[in-house]
Amino acid sequence: MRCNHCTDAPCVEICPVQALFVREDGIVDFDNNRCIGCKSCMQACPYDALYIDPETHTAAKCNYCAHRVDIGLEPACVNVCPEQAIISGDMHDPSSEISMLLSREQVITRKPEKATNPNLFYINGDEASLRPSASGRSDNYIWNSQTSGVGHFAKFAEAIATGKDLIELAKKNNKNLRSSVTFEPDGGPEKSVALLMKEAKVKRVYDTPDKGILWGWEVSTYVWTKAIAAGTFLVAFLADKLNFMRMDEQASFIVVGISLFFLLATGLLLVKDLDQPKRFVYVLLRPQWKSWLVRGGYAIGIFGGTLSLYLAAVIFNWTIIKEIASWASAILGVVVAIYTAFLFAQAKGRDFWQSPTLVFHMFAHSIMAGAAAILIASLFQHSFMTSFTALVLMGAIFGNLAILGAELSITHPTEDSKRVAEMITKGRYKNMFWMGTLLLGNIAPLVLLFIGGDVLLIIASLMVLAGIYFTEKIWVEAPQRIPLS
Repeated sequence: MRCNHCTDAPCVEICPVQALFVREDGIVDFDNNRCIGCKSCMQACPYDALYIDPETHTAAKCNYCAHRVDIGLEPACVNVCPEQAIISGDMHDPSSEISMLLSREQVITRKPEKATNPNLFYINGDEASLRPSASGRSDNYIWNSQTSGVGHFAKFAEAIATGKDLIELAKKNNKNLRSSVTFEPDGGPEKSVALLMKEAKVKRVYDTPDKGILWGWEVSTYVWTKAIAAGTFLVAFLADKLNFMRMDEQASFIVVGISLFFLLATGLLLVKDLDQPKRFVYVLLRPQWKSWLVRGGYAIGIFGGTLSLYLAAVIFNWTIIKEIASWASAILGVVVAIYTAFLFAQAKGRDFWQSPTLVFHMFAHSIMAGAAAILIASLFQHSFMTSFTALVLMGAIFGNLAILGAELSITHPTEDSKRVAEMITKGRYKNMFWMGTLLLGNIAPLVLLFIGGDVLLIIASLMVLAGIYFTEKIWVEAPQRIPLS
């Protein structure tokens, strides 16, 4: 796939290690010696221009043959095209061929609504050719079936001579053609063919290889462990400040221990998801600060540091430092809980992740996970089993249900995000959503929380944690099943 060499390239913004960069001449180039293989750029590109090179295990893409441009040559695709169908050059030079073409021809770009300002233009292009959602996947592509017509001597080509035969043949081979199509004798073959093309549904001729789920179970699980790590301290901090639960030394050890354990698990999962895991330190040593992967990585590291400082203050009875560390940990806990929403928002290729409700989704899950973890920890520290924690969990579940309803029922701005919502509620993920997310993770725990009782509260907490995992799995995977090309 050709890179669009966007003026506002989302792949450059999301890359955590500056592996992608915009040259002075506007070419979006790539340094695979820096790449950590996080696949963020692949999620950010609306045009599906990036892929993982199986030999280097780093991202790769068309770079406009920058090595050729540097010595005065044109990109290889321009040179090899026998019909001069590909034109390159300086669009800002009014005397250049490409500049004159753009000034006199009707041109369009792919997905202009993404505000990337792409620099790849299509002369007389159309949405059916450039937008994947304009046509559905099918096993019966035009060039896959001899009965549909292939080559110069195929049935379609031969039938053009009469027009009427073309209509009848098309009806026979295209079940999507409306039966209202009729041959108009006065219009001639040309009018019949034009009517056919107007009435027939768009069909795919060729499809790009499916790259599969780029962010798989590691990312779903890391979002889940991160929610537990941040939420556990946040709920305990709130309970302590409101005098519902005393954070003595034993309680502090349990709460901070849970947070640090799941924070460590989050870091390990992040590293495991990289295609170049040995380079994970590049995120800290070669940061690109616009990337929320970098900001989140630093937030996780500093959060772990403030939690450790808080625990040290408890052990050595440093009252002032304990207070400062607790407030710092609470603030960082909020950042750790929600930063993934901003990272997903930078992935402009996935429309469903652009929802402004995703921040509240992540925060609600952190509070739910934290309250559930504290109730489960009451097996070791009975003072955790407070009505306050159960009320927090109930309130968070109600809030989560409202957020889920908003995410799925609001009018979706794009066809792709609408398709994801339908995939969740009616399609591939419907069983996991209705049974795992709603019933197991929200409704059943609410019933148990209303009934009360120590054992039921712990069971409800376990169900909540399972439901959060199912939800994150759906929300991470489903948008990636929408083809970008």
